[in-house]
Amino acid sequence: MNIILLGPPGAGKGTQATRLVDSRGMVQLSTGDMLRAAVKEGTPTGLKAKAVMEAGALVSDEIVSGIIGEALDALPASTGVIFDGYPRTEAQAHSLDSLLSERGRTLDHVIELEVNEDALVERITGRFTCASCGEGYHDVFKLPKAQGTCDKCGSTEFKRRADDNEETVRTRMAEYRAKTAPVLPIYEARGIVSRVDGMADMDDVTVAINAILG
Repeated sequence: MNIILLGPPGAGKGTQATRLVDSRGMVQLSTGDMLRAAVKEGTPTGLKAKAVMEAGALVSDEIVSGIIGEALDALPASTGVIFDGYPRTEAQAHSLDSLLSERGRTLDHVIELEVNEDALVERITGRFTCASCGEGYHDVFKLPKAQGTCDKCGSTEFKRRADDNEETVRTRMAEYRAKTAPVLPIYEARGIVSRVDGMADMDDVTVAINAILG
């Protein structure tokens, strides 16, 4: 089974993808991670990407598609794939069709995690992590049991991402809507789009996704 997980940053795609990897043996293909890995490994497409990135330019659709293709070629045909962060544009959606059909694969589901923008701002701006072990916390939803001390490792050092602020979150939301909105009608026309309430409890979101996948 091959699926696309859509949703703005902070919608919970990473959490849900990890759960699908654990429960169904699928492989998450996150374009950002794959780009970094391809550059590090020095694959043919990775070398192209490195040159572009060092020149300060944006990596082209062609390079991103090449990296997806390399990743698919390295997987057994029976392994299901979760596309995370791809496709972002109409051109990439058509490239993905080609990449899959060339390898005898089909796209089975496109699942969008829907969010409320104001609630998402609260969710993201309240996030912080233990600087030592990376355990995640939140100002409203998950404070350490003992104030200022990590539940997991006992560290007293915490950190926040510099881009977890309201302005950046709203900019990311606008960018998501502008870039991703064009790809949804392509898949809606095929009848493979499902929507899940991304603001629900994480476990409820997992149940909803599994119900869609069957």
